[in-house]
Amino acid sequence: MTSPTVQVPDSLDVLLTPEWLTAALSARFPGVQVTAVTRGPVVERLSTNARFRIECAPELPAGLSPTLCAKGYFSEVGRSMGYVGEPEAGFYRDLADPVGVRTLRGVWADVHPETRHGVVITEDVIAAGGEFLDALSPYSVEQTAGTLEQLARLHAYAWDDLARVDAPWLEPRVAHTLGVRGIREITGNFEGPNGVGVPVEVRDAQKLVDAFAVLARRVPGPGWTVIHGDMHVGNVFLDAEGRPGLVDWQLVQRGHWGLDVAYQIASGLEPPERATAERDLLTHYLDRLRAEGVVNPPSFDDAWTDYRCAVAYGFFLWGITLYVKPDIIAALLRRLGTAVLELDCYTALQ
Repeated sequence: MTSPTVQVPDSLDVLLTPEWLTAALSARFPGVQVTAVTRGPVVERLSTNARFRIECAPELPAGLSPTLCAKGYFSEVGRSMGYVGEPEAGFYRDLADPVGVRTLRGVWADVHPETRHGVVITEDVIAAGGEFLDALSPYSVEQTAGTLEQLARLHAYAWDDLARVDAPWLEPRVAHTLGVRGIREITGNFEGPNGVGVPVEVRDAQKLVDAFAVLARRVPGPGWTVIHGDMHVGNVFLDAEGRPGLVDWQLVQRGHWGLDVAYQIASGLEPPERATAERDLLTHYLDRLRAEGVVNPPSFDDAWTDYRCAVAYGFFLWGITLYVKPDIIAALLRRLGTAVLELDCYTALQ
C-alpha cells in the first residue's frame, strides 16, 4: 500500500491534493488519476482524522471508494508525537491484508523514515453505512462473540510463531505504558465522579498499579502472538451489514492473547451480562482459534486463569485515561472494576 515515489506528507493540506493522492494511490490502483478532492469533517485531537471525497478521470478505478478518511498527526501538538502513529500505519501497510482481520479497508499507509510519523488512508466506513461504537452504544453478547472471532483470526496469525511479527514497531509496550501515567491519574479518576461506580473494594490506585506491573513483567511465552492492545468496545465498528470489526491500531504489539479477550468482554458488556456469558464467550474464542488453525490452544482452565488475570489490563488503561468524555470513562471504569472484583483478579495475579 505504499509507493516508492511518495513520502508521508508533512501537512493535511498536502495530503488532500489531487497530485499527492494520485501518486500515493497509484501503488494500489495503477493508472489512477485524481482530479478533485472535496474536504469533509476534520476531527483533531492528538491525531487528525479527515474525511474527504475524490473524483477521478476518466473514472474511479475498480475497488477504490470515492469516500476516504485520512489519519495522521498534523496538529501542532501531533507533529511532535507523530511516531505514535507508526504501529497503526505499519499494521495497515504490512499486516492487515495477510492477517485478514475485519478492519477498515486501507488504501495507503506508510511511515516517514526519519520522524516515524505514521499516516493511514482508509475507506470511509461511515459513508459506506457503518457505525463506530463507544461504551454507551448498545452491544450484545452476540456482537461480542463476533468481535472475538476477529480477535481469534488476528491472534492465530502469529500463534507460537513470533518471528512472523518481529518488526521493531511491534515490540511489547505494556511496561512502557506503566511509565507514562499511574497513581496520580488513577487516584484522580477513582476519587472523582468518574470513579463513583467502581466497587469500593478495588478503588485503590496502588493495588491497580501493582497488578498491572505483574502483567508488565511477563515475558514472551505460550499464548503470545500479535495483539490489538487496546481492545475496548470503543475500538469496535459495525460495517453496513452489522458485522463487528476492529479499529484504532496504535497499540498493536506482541503480547498475550488474554489482554485482548478480557478487555473486550469486560469493557463491552454490563456486569450481569458479562458474568452470565463470559465462560461461553471464552469457549467460543478458543473454538475459533482452532478453526483458524491453532493446534495447541490453551485448555479452558488455563485460559480462564489467564482471562481473570488480564482484566486488570483494561482497568488500568481506563484508570489513567483523562481526555475522553467523562460518561465514557465512568462506564468503562465501572464495568472493568466490577469484573476485577468479581473475577478476583488481584488474587489470580499473585
